[in-house]
Amino acid sequence: MYAVSQPKPGIFFFFLKEERKNFRRESVVEKHAHDYVSYVDKESEVRIVKALSALLPEAGFITEEGSATYQDEPYCWVIDPLDGTTNYIHDEAPYCVCIALRSRTELLLGVVYEVCRDECFCAWRGGRAFMNGEEIHVSGVRDIKDAFVFAELPYNAQQYKQTALHLIDKLYGVVGGIRMNGSAAAAIVMLLWGVLMRGRKLFSEMGVIRQRL
Repeated sequence: MYAVSQPKPGIFFFFLKEERKNFRRESVVEKHAHDYVSYVDKESEVRIVKALSALLPEAGFITEEGSATYQDEPYCWVIDPLDGTTNYIHDEAPYCVCIALRSRTELLLGVVYEVCRDECFCAWRGGRAFMNGEEIHVSGVRDIKDAFVFAELPYNAQQYKQTALHLIDKLYGVVGGIRMNGSAAAAIVMLLWGVLMRGRKLFSEMGVIRQRL
């Protein structure tokens, strides 16, 4: 098995775990209908920006909560400090920290850290993809009846309701199973991993249907 060293989760990742122990729903703000943010999202983002600014001072930022800016620097960090906020609010796995680095012309690398299972996924341009240092691959499943499908639906239901109904109508009873896990980032890296493990069960995963633009 080919393995590489990769960045270990920083202190800002552990902040999410610690805050979840004493988290109160009163701290949640609804940005839009069913689209939430809390002090945890904002503080996580501040800590990530601070750490990455020290790592690569010549890079700007595009961030989910707007704590930093991009002003045409040669590099740009793209950050979602907490993908799966609704899951986090309800103490339900999974939820992730998502970080990418791009130049002015291309994407260079991406990291997704799934907090609940302590799983760090990373990939970079021209390289392979890894989970906790081990190389990962997509599933070899070819028959749709064996596919284990993640259908991640966005919060803006009015725009995507008909799409969601169409997907369920076409897939339910046809594929091996349909799940919605509440974190699009987690669904995408599980597609990349090729398997979904829960206890002693092992499901081959064929694809992720993501209708979030």
